[in-house]
Amino acid sequence: MVADIGGTNTRVALCDGVEVLKPTIRRYRNADNDGFTAVLAQYLAAEGNVQPRAVCVAIAGPVSGGKGRLTNLDWDMDEAEIAKATGAKCVALLNDLQAQGYALDQLGPGDLARLRKGAATPKGDARLVVNLGTGFNASPVFMTQAGAYVATSESGHANMPIRTDQDLRLCAFIEERHGFAAIDDILSGRGLERVFAFLAHEAGKNRLLNSAQIMSACADDRDELAVQTVRYFVRLTALVIANLALVQLPFGGIYLVGGLSGAIAPYMSSENFEAAFLDKGRFADFMTDFAIYVVQDDYAALKGNAAYLNGLLQG
Repeated sequence: MVADIGGTNTRVALCDGVEVLKPTIRRYRNADNDGFTAVLAQYLAAEGNVQPRAVCVAIAGPVSGGKGRLTNLDWDMDEAEIAKATGAKCVALLNDLQAQGYALDQLGPGDLARLRKGAATPKGDARLVVNLGTGFNASPVFMTQAGAYVATSESGHANMPIRTDQDLRLCAFIEERHGFAAIDDILSGRGLERVFAFLAHEAGKNRLLNSAQIMSACADDRDELAVQTVRYFVRLTALVIANLALVQLPFGGIYLVGGLSGAIAPYMSSENFEAAFLDKGRFADFMTDFAIYVVQDDYAALKGNAAYLNGLLQG
């Protein structure tokens, strides 16, 4: 059995080896449940009280020593508790970006949309998975003799980089109202709303829109402030991803996941994104080597869990 717990929803499914059994996929709203064990009870009952021999769970939060806590949800996770609730003999707890990383080799060409072309590189080069959704995070994927290894990270909680005077004012605006101006506080769904509020404040207006309203108004080109917000958000996204690319050197590609990545993807083919991504001084030409893709498979994390679990069981 595999599960993917995000900040808003939890997806659960059964798998056979690396194959996720699509008819068994069920989605649960986290707000409707007190914790993951409540979700498990509902799922197992819906599947005829099946007893899985192994379980892999990915969570949107840090994991260490078989325990984890969701960053944007007050849920604690424990491998021992999951084993007790399911009867499984083997339980693995992963960070959600780890699951996305392990999924990369399970995806087909139709599961990826290329945003920018990079240099042709041999299979086996490092890759980078970047989440834009309820929060922000990134994890590198390395190939070893034993297979893929996905390192954990909490990149979203580093401070937001500042390139311009406007960036400095944005961070001051965020810090004054919400505390520390982390990347996660800006490059996320709630961050998009904060960027809109900041630009409204700069224009002497007191306006608030949620992320869905901002994207809709931008798509229709009916709200200049929404258009400016998405344009600025895209530039900041390029700035952060480019910095991470220089740290990890993902010549195998950068893979964007999360609900927000799909929403802003059409705007990431703009000159605005490209200029910010290449804004690395004498290393500008070097940045052209990195391809960027959007993962379009909504169940990629479940596939990554299945691949990781299969590797554990195969030894």
